Amino acid sequence: MRQTYPDWELLVVDDCSTDDTYAIAQSFAREDSRIRVLQTPVNSRTAVCRNLAMKYAQGQYLAFLDSDDLWLPTKLETQLQFMQEHHYAFTFTDYTIIQADGTETGKRIRVPESIGYHQYLRNTIIGCLTVMIDVSQTGRFEEPRLYSAQDMAGWLQIMKRGFRAYGLNEALSVYRLHRHTNTHNKFKAAMRIWRVYSLEELNFFYAFFCWIGYAFNAVKKRL
Repeated sequence: MRQTYPDWELLVVDDCSTDDTYAIAQSFAREDSRIRVLQTPVNSRTAVCRNLAMKYAQGQYLAFLDSDDLWLPTKLETQLQFMQEHHYAFTFTDYTIIQADGTETGKRIRVPESIGYHQYLRNTIIGCLTVMIDVSQTGRFEEPRLYSAQDMAGWLQIMKRGFRAYGLNEALSVYRLHRHTNTHNKFKAAMRIWRVYSLEELNFFYAFFCWIGYAFNAVKKRL
């Protein structure tokens, strides 16, 4: 992992892959003691994998990266400095988007200065690959076992504890767009956001108000 910040720990979770992922990850772990490899007993999807990694993580700060996305080499150093300078517990950043084959799209998702619980219900602007959390401030948390939007539900847990998420307007991560990803089908994605509202036990009218805001901001983000 080519990061300018050297004091990191990488937990790789192999979710019953059918290729050489586990063997390759183990080979890296043998060469670098900062890398540890975990396995799920059965294919368990995203939330279980992230929760497993968080359970065994030993550091003060958590950051997340799915296997097809990328971090810039300065990601950890820049974001950690931003958090420590301002004593922030929860941060996220801008990110750019590439096609599945790596082709640049020219699209950059820009984030607000900060966002709280009720704002976030209406605007899922936080890219999971950009998040960094100081668990010494927020406490530990788990993502619910949803098929999609499990990261949103996790961020809401933290926000309900009184924490805002603060945005850094630097593109430090790269999101790879696939046609088969959970968020590609916009109707299904919208229904899964509604499922998060159900978990939050929002009343119907407020949930509908938030859902309209979510739809507006989702379209705006892609323009």
